[in-house]
Amino acid sequence: MTVVALLSVAPVVEGSMASEVAKAVAALDGFDVTYETNPMGTVIEADSIDEVMAAATAAHKAVDGDRVSTVLKIDDKRTRDQRADEKVAAVERELGRPARSDRR
Repeated sequence: MTVVALLSVAPVVEGSMASEVAKAVAALDGFDVTYETNPMGTVIEADSIDEVMAAATAAHKAVDGDRVSTVLKIDDKRTRDQRADEKVAAVERELGRPARSDRR
């Protein structure tokens, strides 16, 4: 089984959240997950839903503040293993190109 999740943890504050978001990302290192952070959150992969939930909980608790907002979207594929990069590759095969633009 493969569990892929999108996690976004942020304090509700004025100004930069980078230092607090970094604490949430660093908290993931204590778990048996792989992850990649992007501008909108962090994609987490694990072999079990329990590991994803434990990692997400630790990330949430790592952020200081009077108010913390956490969003967790889970894809719990129970019939076969499919990693996040395989999902992206499938879309890219359909597109016939990388799933990103060259505009910046």
